[in-house]
Amino acid sequence: MFSFESFLNLPILWFVIIATAVILYVLLDGFDLGVGILFPFAPSDQCRDRMMNSIAPFWDGNETWLVLGGGGLFAAFPLAYAVLMPALYIPVILMLLGLIFRGVAFEFRYKATGKSRRLWDYSFHFGSLVAAFMQGMFLGGLVQGIKVDGRSFAGGAFDWLNAFSAMTGFALICGYALLGATWVVMKTDGTTQDWARKCASYVLFYVALFMALVSLCMPLMNADVKTLWFSSPNIFLLLPVPLLTIAMFVTIWRDLRKQREYRPFLLSVGLFLMGYIGLGISLWPYVVPFEITIWQAAAAPESQSLMLVGTILMLPVVLGYIGYCYYLFRGKVSHEITY
Repeated sequence: MFSFESFLNLPILWFVIIATAVILYVLLDGFDLGVGILFPFAPSDQCRDRMMNSIAPFWDGNETWLVLGGGGLFAAFPLAYAVLMPALYIPVILMLLGLIFRGVAFEFRYKATGKSRRLWDYSFHFGSLVAAFMQGMFLGGLVQGIKVDGRSFAGGAFDWLNAFSAMTGFALICGYALLGATWVVMKTDGTTQDWARKCASYVLFYVALFMALVSLCMPLMNADVKTLWFSSPNIFLLLPVPLLTIAMFVTIWRDLRKQREYRPFLLSVGLFLMGYIGLGISLWPYVVPFEITIWQAAAAPESQSLMLVGTILMLPVVLGYIGYCYYLFRGKVSHEITY
């Protein structure tokens, strides 16, 4: 008789749900963080107004996926949560503070005038910058491995702070800036669009450089990752991932030069997907890299089954609402500020 309790792939299903939520957060909140990163460099206040308007209907809803990813990890893989959080408390707290500060600045800017408005412009920028950098350092600390003693974190409070995590922090800033710039290209026109297109062309080079560096560093840091990617026949089976990534870089560059509006953003999203697919392949099946697998970290089957019922009921509602918002606010943004 079939039952979720005997369904051996239930941890895999939950891993896919949580990974999807995290990827959706990175992609959706990534472009509005990217807008914040680029914000003070816009050529005029009118350009900044239009950039802010382009993300106004979406930015807070995009962070729903962060809550789902974190809550899902706590509920479905409690051992992983218990190990990862002590290891990465500091970047997580700093990221949340950046997001809070950014949200406050977003709301206050609409009411501010004169010099105080400029203050909130920079507050919005630095909140976005800190959140993006800390997310990158979180990722770098996770990828390089976490010291585990049995079922507990065995490292120090600053193990995550090193050259590799700093590099991934700057890499994510550049990646988000690319998403933000191509989003502005898609959602605006005129001077704002021309400036965003130049920003996207400039930052695309750094995104390619950082993706290449991270891709080279991971096999050097871990022999298992090196064997996975460069042994036969894996090297031929996995070759489409880097080839598709290169093709996307070339196409984005050509599209920006040809002044296409929509495809650069969609392909920038594709670059992130390729990066996280490669990362997932390298780390599988570990939820705490190279220490704890998804089956070792999984909650009791009864708990996962109960949560799955609620997720199946509520997730389509959330997806439908967010999809409707994107449909409702499609097209170019107006010149006027709306609140």
